[in-house]
Amino acid sequence: MTYGSIVALMTIESSFVPFPSEVVVPPAAYVVGVDAASPLCVSEYYWVNVAIIIVVASLGAILGACINYGLSVWLGRPLIYKFADSRLGHMLMLSSEKIQKAEDYFNDHGRISTFVGRLIPGIRQLISIPAGLARMHFGAFLGYTFLGATVWNTVLALLGVLAKGNQELIEKYNQELSVAILVIVGLAVVYVVVKYVVGRKKKVKNNEL
Repeated sequence: MTYGSIVALMTIESSFVPFPSEVVVPPAAYVVGVDAASPLCVSEYYWVNVAIIIVVASLGAILGACINYGLSVWLGRPLIYKFADSRLGHMLMLSSEKIQKAEDYFNDHGRISTFVGRLIPGIRQLISIPAGLARMHFGAFLGYTFLGATVWNTVLALLGVLAKGNQELIEKYNQELSVAILVIVGLAVVYVVVKYVVGRKKKVKNNEL
């Protein structure tokens, strides 16, 4: 893991692609505490390295948010909703209902929603879309997004710091944790496939009616 990979992964996480930031920032904060040879360790001071991780993760979040914002401005509401309900959109775990939920949240709370929304699961990755549809002032959008992403990434980094304090426990159950992660990833893949197949069958059935 390098600072470049953190930016890249957080860019993906903050766009419309479903990818959890929990598997990026906490491990990075953990690594700088237990591996002095890591590319993430650019200073002899532990908290300096953690702070840099938080900043670069937030920069990645901004890049991903800008992708959503730009696509929303460029495509417009009809195409965004059409894409969300398309086959590819469903594979990315999108739907018009999720977009509508994020848009309603933005309309109810205004600009501040791009800050608060970054802290709410199910809203945080999509809140940039209604901001783009509403053509929110780009400077304000960047500012609120950076603040919200920084708060979220700080919380995640602190989880990595806490894990550093339980290094022996983590090493003891390293194999079990690896299996648990594989199981979670496997279940996520199964969920996406099942949801897609069920949605496909339901669409075919509705067309037959």
